[in-house]
This record gives sequence, C-alpha cells and structure tokens, in this order.
Amino acid sequence: MEFRLLGTVSVETLTGPLPLGPAKRRSLLAALLLSANTPVSLGRLTECLWDDEPPSQARGVIQGHVSRLRALLAGADAEAYGVELATLGDAYVLRAPETLLDSQRFEELLMLAREQRGPMDAVLMFKEALSLWQGPALSGAFAGPPLRVAAHSLEESRLATVEELSRAYGALGEHHRAAALLTAETVAHPLRESLAAELMLALFRAGRQSEALDRFHRTRRLLADELGIDPGHDLADAYALILRGAPGTTGAAPPKSAESSPAAAPPGAEGPSRVAGGGPDATAPAPPRPPFPAAPPSPAGEPPPVDLLPRAPRGFHGRAAELAALSRSAAGEAPVCLVTGPAGVGKTALALQWAHRNPALFPDGRLFADLRGFSAAGEPALIDVLREFLLTLGVSPRRVPESVPAAAALFRSLTARRRLLVVLDNARDSATVRTLLPGGADCVTLVTSRHRLEGLIASDAARPVPLDTLETDDGTALLAGVLGEERVLAEPVAARRLSELCGGLPLALRVTAARLAGRPRWTLAALAGELADERGRLAYLDVDDTGVAAALRLTVQHLPPGAVHQLARLGHHPGGHYDPYAAAALAGTDPVTARAALEQLAAAHLVTETAPGRWVLHDLVRLYARSLDPASAREALIGVLDHCIATALAAADTAEPGGEPCFVLPEDFRRPSAVQDFADRAEAMRWLATEREDLALTALAARKAGLDDRAWRIILLQWPQMVWRVRDSWSPLLELALEAARAEKDAYAESRVLTLLGWVLTEEGRTAEAAALLERSPVLAREAGDPLGEATALVNLAVVQAELGELPTALENCARAVELTRGEDDRHTEMLTLQHLARMHLTAHRPQEALDCARTALDLGPEHEEAARRSLLLAVCGEAQLALGDEEDGVRLLDRAAQEAERDGYDEGAVRALEALLRVSGRPEFRRRHDEALRRLAEEG
Repeated sequence: MEFRLLGTVSVETLTGPLPLGPAKRRSLLAALLLSANTPVSLGRLTECLWDDEPPSQARGVIQGHVSRLRALLAGADAEAYGVELATLGDAYVLRAPETLLDSQRFEELLMLAREQRGPMDAVLMFKEALSLWQGPALSGAFAGPPLRVAAHSLEESRLATVEELSRAYGALGEHHRAAALLTAETVAHPLRESLAAELMLALFRAGRQSEALDRFHRTRRLLADELGIDPGHDLADAYALILRGAPGTTGAAPPKSAESSPAAAPPGAEGPSRVAGGGPDATAPAPPRPPFPAAPPSPAGEPPPVDLLPRAPRGFHGRAAELAALSRSAAGEAPVCLVTGPAGVGKTALALQWAHRNPALFPDGRLFADLRGFSAAGEPALIDVLREFLLTLGVSPRRVPESVPAAAALFRSLTARRRLLVVLDNARDSATVRTLLPGGADCVTLVTSRHRLEGLIASDAARPVPLDTLETDDGTALLAGVLGEERVLAEPVAARRLSELCGGLPLALRVTAARLAGRPRWTLAALAGELADERGRLAYLDVDDTGVAAALRLTVQHLPPGAVHQLARLGHHPGGHYDPYAAAALAGTDPVTARAALEQLAAAHLVTETAPGRWVLHDLVRLYARSLDPASAREALIGVLDHCIATALAAADTAEPGGEPCFVLPEDFRRPSAVQDFADRAEAMRWLATEREDLALTALAARKAGLDDRAWRIILLQWPQMVWRVRDSWSPLLELALEAARAEKDAYAESRVLTLLGWVLTEEGRTAEAAALLERSPVLAREAGDPLGEATALVNLAVVQAELGELPTALENCARAVELTRGEDDRHTEMLTLQHLARMHLTAHRPQEALDCARTALDLGPEHEEAARRSLLLAVCGEAQLALGDEEDGVRLLDRAAQEAERDGYDEGAVRALEALLRVSGRPEFRRRHDEALRRLAEEG
C-alpha cells in the first residue's frame, strides 16, 4: 500500500488504485496525509474542503467521506500495513508508517542526497527523489486554502531539488545535462529567478555564453513586464560573472546541502560549507589570509621557527562560519582573538584546527599553553608558562628571570619583531592572559575560555568568537567521522536522534561515538533509546575520565557559592526558560540576587540569555544541575509553582482589572519575595502568551508531584489568554486541571474548571461534550457556596442549550445568572451575563430586548473594560439596530465594534463584527479588514 501526494492524490495497492471518488474525498485524504499520525480537527478539514462559507451540513458531509474512506482502507487490508483512520473527539487521525507516504520518502531521499560526499552518489539520490513526482502535488483534489498552501510548499521543495541536482551535475562537469534539466523547469516557471540564474551558469559553463546572456535578457524583460521589478541578486551576480568570463567557473564543489553548498550562494558570496570528511582541510574552505605585513628578518643567532602546538584535532566537522570569523579577527594590529563557549563545545578543537590550517601566516612559529583554568589539577604557575615560552624561543635557562613581571617583559621584548601565534587554552580570567600577551604588532594571540572575559575585551580589544553547539547535520557528520559513514547511513534517523540527545555538544558526541566504536554490534537506535532516559544520560556520556559531567564539574567548582546554589535550583525547574523572578523563587532569594547569579552563570556559559532578562539551560547542563542538590527538588518546585500562581494572578488582574478572583490561595502558599509588575494589559497578555508552554509544564509537574492544589490554579489563571485565543487547543490543559480538582475533591475548583472547559469545547464545536460537562457545573458551584461561579456556569450552559435548540431554557438560565450577579453586586460578571442574555434575545428575534440588555451592560463597565466584551456588546447593539430597521446606526455600531477589536488585537471579535457588516454592506474596506483579521488568526495558529 502506498499513499501518493506528489501527483494525483491516490492510494496504490497490489490490485491497483483505490476508487476514492469525488475531489472532496481526495481533499480529505490529502489533509489527513499531510498531518499523518497527528489529529486534524473538524474545523481544519472544513477549511480544506470548502473555499467559501461551508454548507450547514458540512459536518455530515465530512463524516460521510471519512466513513467511505475507512471502508475503502479496510477493504484493502490497511490494518496489515499499520494503517488506521481513527476518530478522536471532533478530530480524525490517519495513522500510517511514514514509509508508505511518497512525500515522506521524498524528504528522506533529499536528506540522504545532501549527505553524500561524492557528486555521483548525490545525483543518483536526487534523481531517485524526483522520480517520485507524478505531476503537480495534490492533483485531483479540491484545494481549499490550506491545501493550496501545502501544494505550493511541496512544489517549492521540488524546484529546490531540481536546482540542487543541476549543481551536482555541474560538479561532475556535466553542464549540458544541467542545462537541459533547468531549461524545462524554467519554461514552466519563467519568473523564478534562482532557476534562471542556475540555467545561465550551466549554459555558460557548457560553452554556450550567448544563450546564457540571452536567457538573462529574456528574464529581465519578463520581470519588468509582468512584475515591474528589476533582476535580483541571483540573476545580477550570474550575469556579472558571465560577462567577466571568470576563471574557475567550469566546475563546482559537490553540494552538501542547499543552504551550505558553495554553489547555492550567489557567485562571489561567502557561505558556510559542511563536508563530512575528516582531516584539517575537509571541513570548510580555507579562510582568507589576513593582510599581515611582510615579516622582518630574524635577528642573527635566533632559533628557527618553533612549534608547540598539539596535533590537529581528528574528525573535526563544521564550524565554517567560526573559522572564517577567526580569520577576520586575526587581521589587524596585535589582535587578540577570544573563542568562548560552554564546556565540551569544542573551543580547543576550533582553535587548533584554525592554527594548523594557517602555518604560513606565522613564519616565526606557534606557541601553545594549556592554562587549565577549569582543571581539577589547578592552573600552572605563570612563571612556568613563561619559562617554557622563553626556553622555546632560545633563551638560555640561566637567563630566564625568576619573577613573573621580569619574565613577561623579556617575552614581550623577544616577540616584538616576530610574527608568532600564541594559543592560550582554557583561560579562566583576563589578568592571566594579559601577562602572557606577546609584544609584536604582527603577533596573534588566540585565547579559549568558558568565561566571556569581558575585561580582556575592554582592556585589549579582544575580538570574541562565540561558539555554540553543533547543528544536527554536523553532529551526525562527527559521528560518521568516528564510526564510519556506512554505519551512520544505515541508521540516519537514529544518528540524528543521537545528535539531538547530545544537544549538539561535540564532547558528548565524541563520548557517544567512543561507546559505539568499541561495540560494533550495538545499533545507534539502541543507544539512542538508552540516552532518551534522562536519569542515566550523563552516566552514559562519561568514558573514563572524559565526559560531560566531568567537564561541567570543573566549570562549577570555580563559581562562587551563590551561583552554584542558583544553578542547582535551576535544574529543578520543570520548564525551559527563567527570568530573575522565577530564578529567585527556585533559589529562595530575591530577583536582584538571582539576576546577579544568572549573570555569573552566563559568563561561565552555563546558561544562555536568549532575550533581555530571559535565560535557558542546555539540556545536559540541566541534568547536571539537577544532580547537584537532589534533596531540594520538592522545595524548589513548590517555590516556582507559587511564583507562577502569584505572577499569573498579577497578570490576570492587570489584563482584566474588573474580574473577580478565581480562588483563594492555598493554605501553605509561599509568597515570593517579589512579584513582577505589569504596566498594562498588553504586557500582561504578552507574559501569559510567552509563558504558556512553561506554565503548562509547571502544572504537569505539580500534578505528578501530588501538588494538585497548585496545578489547577496555575491552569485556571490563564483564563484571560483562553478567552482571547479560545480556539488555541486549550482543552488538554483544562482536562489536566479537571483531574487535579477532582483529585483534591474540591467542588469549587471542579466547578470553575468545568465552566471554562465547557465553554472552550463549545467554541471548538464539541457541543455535546460541552453540554455533558456543563450540566454538572452549576450544581457544584451551589454546593461550594460560589454564586458568581454558578452564574458563569449557567451562562456557559445556556450558550450550549441555545445551540442545541433549547432557547427558552437557555434564556431562563441567563436570566437566573443575571439575578445571581446582582445579588453579589459584581458588575464585571453582571456585564458578562447581560452580554449573553442580549445575544440570546437576538437569536430569539427579540431585537429590542437584546438592545436593552446590551446597553445596560455597557453602562455598567468603564471605558477601559475588557476589549473583547465591549466589542461583543457593541456588535449585539449593531445587529439589534439592523433588525429594528435602523441600518445607519447598525452599521456605525458594528464598525465601532470591529475597530475596538482590531485596536486591541481581538481578531475573533473583529471577524465576527465584520461578517455581520458584510451581510448588509458590500464596502471594499469591510472586506479588506475582514480578510486581514482572518489572515492574522491563521498566522497565529
């Protein structure tokens, strides 16, 4: 069985294609296959099957197509292939092995092609990938907007592959083949400049210069006539290269990947190169030679060039950009180049790789010293380092001064007229480096450190070259360099998984490769499975005295106690990001102290500042930090949970200042030393949106730790964001809150969570599920003595009842909710109940009652009342006025409702008001704003 998207949407079996039937059924299948093994909501499927307003029976149509597809698959023995079309609530999922999808096989072949070292192998792989295409993607289906986007994306991937294949042909010198391939595609895509540029270069290299120039002028005219634009960089650079008749353009290096191959960049542009082979010259093109002046002749009697460098690193991979950055930094007068990064990231390997690749730049020699700034053995005495340097430079042992200042002065004097490279590895502080700096303007000093050494930057204009972890492709290349390419190519997915589990850290990757090299019968997948278990990952990444934990331990032992304490507590945070408030809550300190500790950890490259005031830990550092103080795990967790509750309360109060409190705080609540202030609603909502993932992880950790009283509160406090982005997949999180509330046997909590969950399910179109939940909510609220909670529950229940056709009952429940809120003198909740009562009067064709309710609600709230509520109330007023025959006032109010929603980013409210406007007015402005609001909603997910 095979599923095809690269051409006509079809299901191929041993007996031929399945009779899928109408185009919409193929659309449904395509939508499910594009998200294979992932649930696709009914709403998403509706968008794929209809361009405009779907019919009222859309759900039934989709269910019918699903039923027929399920029967067709069952008849073709799909179960034997591991294929299943399942229903998950209001969503469907097509479970199938990825090998059965032509689009997935296409991507797998592309990945393998880009990893080939030889261009001939790359050509075979690219051709195999393109052979899977049987025509335009998703043919035969009715392409709703999401499917059109998907088809365009697949076609872009195909065209990029054609361009890569042409470059591979070029690397073999088969430029005629490249030109023939590109000519056909250029005819079909005449405005694609990258295709035209590749074709021009292929024609030129094939000796057809006049055709290449003609192609440029034809494309230039077409761009001007069709789009009114001039040629872009790709075309212009290709044209300039052809006019120059530049030498060396009749061949190209074999492509490694579209983004890293030299041929992928415009001619003359520098780009990173990633070659899978080992050795000093296999990782990147040679960096440009710094413009050093000619070296002066050595004084008579001085020794020949010296070399203290350790051997070049073996199996070095990637780092083309950093090598080039070092070459740029080494230019100038007495440059100091500073390579910084966390333990195990490959700083020494980078420094040695660069040093060994540039021997001609340093005719007087290369010196090296391991300053052991982070070693358990301690740092060497500075006089010992200077003595070794001086003896190497030919100084008699008796002439070496005994004091550090005198020895440093002699070293500077001897190097004043030389061109030397001095590599100072593993420096811990700036003062040590300053003592060892040579004196010559033509000398280059290359320093590596786990610290940022900002003092050296300030005093000696050191030029930093920060080193980050390896990309996944470079990580797998490093594994291949140790294990052999055959072993890695046999398990490409497992190799990528190992690279990810090692966090791109070269030290971790080398330890992993060492384990596998000594065990030829182990599979990469088996070791990946072992590493996936966080509890043992650091142990697996230690070999003898070399490993991640050992490297981190040496870094940590030089930190002040406060920073170590902070690091240990950070390891117990269930989320991925930290600000000073969260760090303080974890450590039991205050934000000022926490920020200082975070800065110290950042200087040691143990945490990374991803945005101002926001830090992350590398996964392996997090595991190590967790091991520093395991006994404090629960205390740290409670601290961060209560921080989340306090901050989310502040955000909710700022975002919805009139709202009633959701709950009282837990009895043993530990108030943080400081809580973040929010300047306005926008800042509060931004915090809730930014922290959503971490809040979810924190709530899940609370549930697992039995701290259910915290779990449901953290989730419930995100209600302003849930109201704002109601169709943003909140139900799984709320179901977790419901489990926590029920585990606590807390009627108040259960009622509040049920009310919110029921409303979210209603907005997702899961009306029957919502009704079943909401029936229980008002009863629980009464049991808990929560009249405002009962009122909100009655409103949400009424909304469901109205959708189910029980309008009289819905009106009664809304009226009862209004009474409850007035009894509690809560204007904010009363506005909410009146808003829904007004909407139901409108549904019941009672426009005057709807208008009266909406106006009463608007009179209750101040101008800064929640934007969503004001917009919805104004929309009800506008629709009521239209129903009463006052079109002018109705249009004015609906426009105002849309404007308020647009101003505050409430796109769902804007769409609702503008849809009502478009039913009575055809003004282009309303259509434009409606489409823009829809686009923003789509972009936000």
